[in-house]
Amino acid sequence: MVKHIVTFKLSGTHEERRQVAENFKAALLALPEQIEVLQSMEVGINENPNEEWDVVLTAVVPTMADVEIYAKHPAHVAAAGLLAGHKESRACVDYVV
Repeated sequence: MVKHIVTFKLSGTHEERRQVAENFKAALLALPEQIEVLQSMEVGINENPNEEWDVVLTAVVPTMADVEIYAKHPAHVAAAGLLAGHKESRACVDYVV
């Protein structure tokens, strides 16, 4: 099993970042029903005003090869597109459990 953890820092006002994060979260949480290799998806929106990062996701897939299948799936590409013009930074870690 592979955990794919990604965090995003968004640009814009607090209200703009929050709205983008909420829309992104909703799209991501719909993905397990659409992507066969995606075993689970968890999404958190940062509530701590002292931290810089806005959104974190944890996706679980069976293998490292499935990370690429998930990443290229049209539903994932569409969800990621919601960050267009708002993504300031992204960090990712994939590890085998």
